[in-house]
Amino acid sequence: MNVPKVDSLLAEMRAAMVAAQGGGAAKVSDSNVKGAGGVDFASVLKSSLDGVAQVQNQAATMQHAFVMGDDKVSLSDTMIAMQKANIALQTTVQVRNKVVAAYNDIMNMQV
Repeated sequence: MNVPKVDSLLAEMRAAMVAAQGGGAAKVSDSNVKGAGGVDFASVLKSSLDGVAQVQNQAATMQHAFVMGDDKVSLSDTMIAMQKANIALQTTVQVRNKVVAAYNDIMNMQV
């Protein structure tokens, strides 16, 4: 097992955890900021979906290369990339479900 790759995977997971806890707001570029400290929701959503699509494309490319017999692509790297893509997709689906549930709750409120 390649230790530097595992270390980089752990670093990515820690960075994702910090971003999920709100520490990633400092990484948002100035072009996404609207008004006094607000963040443009559409830009953040688009960049998140683009990131998921990129991870899925990378996993598909690695899977295809492994199936075709490319010696540069290992099974473990391919499986890790596929799991990253799966986790990213499942996270996106869960966020979507929470947004829809919140929308439904708001729409059902009596004014």
